Formats: sequence, structure tokens, C-alpha cells
Amino acid sequence: MDTGDTAWVLTSAALVLLMTPGLAFFYGGMVRSKSVLNMMMMSLGAMAVVGVLWVLFGYSMAFGGDVGGGLLGKPFEFFGLDGLLAADSLFGKIPSTVFVAFQAMFAIITVALISGAIADRARFGPWLLFAGLWATIVYFPVAHWVFDFDGKDDAGNVIDPGGWIANKLLAIDFAGGTAVHINAGAAGLALAIVLGKRVGWPKEPMKPHSLPLVVLGAGLLWFGWFGFNAGSALGANGTAGVTFVNTIVATCAAMLGWLLIERIRDGKATTLGAASGVIAGLVAITPACSAVTPIGAIAIGAITGVLCALAVSLKYRFGFDDSLDVVGVHLVGGLAGTILIGFFASDAAPAKVNGLFYGGGFDQLWRQAVGAFAVLGYSFVLSLALGYLVKFTVGFRASEEAEVASIDESEHAERAYEYGSLTSARGTGKPSVAAGATAVLEGSNKK
Repeated sequence: MDTGDTAWVLTSAALVLLMTPGLAFFYGGMVRSKSVLNMMMMSLGAMAVVGVLWVLFGYSMAFGGDVGGGLLGKPFEFFGLDGLLAADSLFGKIPSTVFVAFQAMFAIITVALISGAIADRARFGPWLLFAGLWATIVYFPVAHWVFDFDGKDDAGNVIDPGGWIANKLLAIDFAGGTAVHINAGAAGLALAIVLGKRVGWPKEPMKPHSLPLVVLGAGLLWFGWFGFNAGSALGANGTAGVTFVNTIVATCAAMLGWLLIERIRDGKATTLGAASGVIAGLVAITPACSAVTPIGAIAIGAITGVLCALAVSLKYRFGFDDSLDVVGVHLVGGLAGTILIGFFASDAAPAKVNGLFYGGGFDQLWRQAVGAFAVLGYSFVLSLALGYLVKFTVGFRASEEAEVASIDESEHAERAYEYGSLTSARGTGKPSVAAGATAVLEGSNKK
């Protein structure tokens, strides 16, 4: 065991966990005030459901012994983390439980990302049911495909085969462009179709109720993303340093790309656009951060910022109500970042692969495309099926009355903001401010 690597991965796991409350702020600020709690609760609910399932059988499905040609790990090999708690149980140079914790945070944030596509109209209980089913049937197997690398002996012989995308296809996805973002984006598209449009969309304006919350959420996500990307090096080493720098510059370039499109198209660069550009850049560099130089990272970030800024309008063209642009940012951004590796990968980066622009031909490009679209297709089809299953069994969507009035009150019996009367201290006998205002209004009405 290397204590430095262990400390870094533990720290990174905590950073990645922070991303889910950050996502709750980001999504919560983007919805209307009457549904902010429901939006935030869907992120918190994902933490609860997926955290339990991951320890019970999720980790085993993702990283247990392969049972199907790289498609799935043994579901009960490490049930309840059996066999992983011993002091000498290691994953590389870190304790097995540290790796379990780190990967748990990936599973949680992936499920939470989906919820933005169905903001303002999903019931909380059915969402939790869908989250558990989707994590089990979609995320855990895909995590095995992408993140579970072959275990080899000292002679280089495979003794513990892993997932097909990582080991047979040899597509590069350092921290989850396919397993996290394409996966969640495709599921978001499926659920937007299943639940249908919000009442009044797209005719009624549905603007963010709190841009400061959006910026706060984006900042927390960016902060946590350093654990997401640099932590995936699984050590305090040079790879972590390269991925850290690439995460900085790609995100900055994506923000500039998004704001440029807004300036050209709309005449103004917006706060929401800046925050959205940040997320687009983070999404795009996630799969590529170990495979490109900082110059390549800037190119990938700028291209993705432009593409995502244009892609968010697709929902109006095709008529699906992706409330918070999960498709436009995570699906499109994930596809861009994954496929652009085939162009910008450089053997000067830790992955040691050359893309088309660095003399590598089309070899890595086709591998990236196959991996990306395989995950997209698998996730979309199964998410659509699971969404309809929940819809036709327990009901997924809130009633129209609840949606129009306040889904926060109908689902959680709470409101994010209380605009009650301002009263004087109890027992003073002085009239309240609200009472005085009411008296003035009543007098005015009588006149």
C-alpha cells in the first residue's frame, strides 16, 4: 500500500461526493422556485439509493469476476463488500475499500445527472424506483465495460478479465465520458420522451429562479471535478498532474466557446451560458484528460463549448422537453469529448496513443466512436423500457394540478422560500408589519 496514493484517492472520493450536492444547487437554481426542492431532492435521493446498492451488489457487478465476455461482473462475488475489508486487500497500491468508495461516487453522480431532464414534473417515489432499477440494469454493467481493466500476473497473462470496451475495443475513457455522461444523457433523453412536456412548454417562459445558485453549483462541480478526473489516476503522480491541468484549460476554453456563440447568436453573453459552458468543458475533457496535451485539451474544450451551445436548441426543433439540457450538455458533450480523442490524442500524454491529427490514422477514432455509440444505444433503449415500466406500474409524472401549483408542496409538503408575514417579537403587543400594511390597504379600499 502507498499511503500517498491512498490519501489522494480518499480526498478525490470526497471531492466527487461534493459534486452531487453541487449538482443539486446547479439544477435547483435552474428550475422555477416552486419546484426547487423536488429538483434538489432527486439528487439527494440518488445518493441514498445508489450508495446502498453499490455496497450490496453494485461494486461486484462492476468489478467482480467477468461472467459474459466482458459484459458483467459476478453480482454477488463481493456482496456487502465481503472479502474486501481485510488490511491486505488492495486494488493496485490502495486499499480495496478506498477504490470502492471512489467508484461509488461515480455511480451516484451519474444517476443524479439524469434528473435534470425531467425537472418540474416527476414524482419523487417513482424517481427513486427508477434510480435503483437504472443503476442496477444500466450503470453497473456499463461501468464494468468501461472501468474494469484486465487483471494480469507478473508475466502479463490475463488472470482476471474485465470489460469489453476497456480491454477488447481499447477505447479510451479515462474518467467516464461514456459510462457517466453519454450514459446519463441518453437516459435523460429517454425519460424526457416517457414523461412528456411540462405544462405550458415551450410557449411559457420557464427561466431559472436563481442564477446565483446556478453559479454556486457550477463552482462546486468544477471543484469536485478535479477529484473526478485527477483522482482517476488512482495515485499522486504525473498522470494526475496532466489530467488536472487539462481539466482546467478545457473548461476555460469551453466557457469561452459557449459565450462566443451566445454573443453572436443573441447579442449578449449570459451568466447561465458561462455556467453551462463550464459544465460542457468538464464533460468533454473527462474521457480525454489522460490522452491529450494541454493544447489538445483547449481545442476539445472550445469545440465542445460551441457544439453544446448550439445543441441545447435541438429540443425545440425535435419537440422533447429536456428541462435542464442534459441531452445538449451531457450527451452531446460526452460524445464530443469521447470521439475527439480519436483526433487529438497524443503519445506525449500519459495514455501514449496518437490520434488522427498526430499521425495515428483512424485506428483510435473508430474505437472511440464504437464505444460511445454502444453505450448510447444500450442506455437509451433500456432507459426507455424502465421509464415506461415505472410509468405504467406506479405512475411517474406528477398530476397537472400539482405541477402547476407546486410540486414541492405536493411531493414534499415544503416550500423553498417562505414569504410569510413579518411579525414583531412575541408578547410585545405591538402590531406586525404585515398587519399594519393590511390596515393601510383596507383603508385605501374603503376610500
